[in-house]
Amino acid sequence: MLILLGIVGLISYYVYKSIIPPPSIPLPENVSKKSPRVKLNDDKAENKIIVVHGYGNSKDVDLYTTQEMIDEFKIYFLFFDRAGYGESDPNPSRTLKTDTDDIEELADKLQIGPKFHVLGMSLGAYPVNGCLKYIPHRLCGASLVVPSVNFWWRRMPRKLLNAAIQKLPFEFRLTLRVAHYFPWLLYWWMTQKWFPNSRDPKKTLRNESALRQGEYVSTQRDIIAGYGNWEIDPTELSNPFSDSNKGSVHIWCALADKQILREVLLYICDKLPWIKLHELPEAGHWIIHEKRHFEAIIKAACTE
Repeated sequence: MLILLGIVGLISYYVYKSIIPPPSIPLPENVSKKSPRVKLNDDKAENKIIVVHGYGNSKDVDLYTTQEMIDEFKIYFLFFDRAGYGESDPNPSRTLKTDTDDIEELADKLQIGPKFHVLGMSLGAYPVNGCLKYIPHRLCGASLVVPSVNFWWRRMPRKLLNAAIQKLPFEFRLTLRVAHYFPWLLYWWMTQKWFPNSRDPKKTLRNESALRQGEYVSTQRDIIAGYGNWEIDPTELSNPFSDSNKGSVHIWCALADKQILREVLLYICDKLPWIKLHELPEAGHWIIHEKRHFEAIIKAACTE
């Protein structure tokens, strides 16, 4: 009996150590708190755009932001690290709402004004939905560039979402299902080597400096927030813009995207005709990193 209890105890300890994620890795004391900036003087800026980076990236995301573009459209760009990424403190309870609160608080503390345009890319587009839901009065526009799809949105046709998730590689599908149904198991799932997961394929897409506090507090909590049980559904959003509150919302769809099913974005735009859909033939998931596409995205945000 004592031997049996000892074996059970050892197994329980191993399971506990495997499931419980580590704390965030402290930032080094000499970490730079001042990032390079390219901006227009505040008194001349007409378009203030908050850029929300994608999965595994940071405020130093590689975009074709030039002084010429900034001067032409009179832009104030604001890039920031989302919770747990780069130099931003982790948030153990990240949700759509907390990410939205972070964006609003950032805008207020940097005093960029009462209204701004929010631009999110890939998985980083999900906080844009939060902004449209919770702070529409603060927006003068929004852009969702190849936005990620939560395959458990409540009001979307189940058949459509099933077709969308089937487009992903098998190991990605497993990882997203673990994140959705068993988020407390995600750390173990991403570190175990018994079953296929998305750990290795994703390494080529990450910015290691963005993950300096540890992958769990950045990318893994990102997956949980993006693919968990949302309190809203995109098709339930209301148009935040009218004749008295001018602005526009854009969704950018790359027709050669191997991650996002076009039909899902078409369905959203059909339900919400006030969203402008831009379809780019022969373009893939990383369109925002291509000069001509990024310029088109910014031009639409500033002029339409």
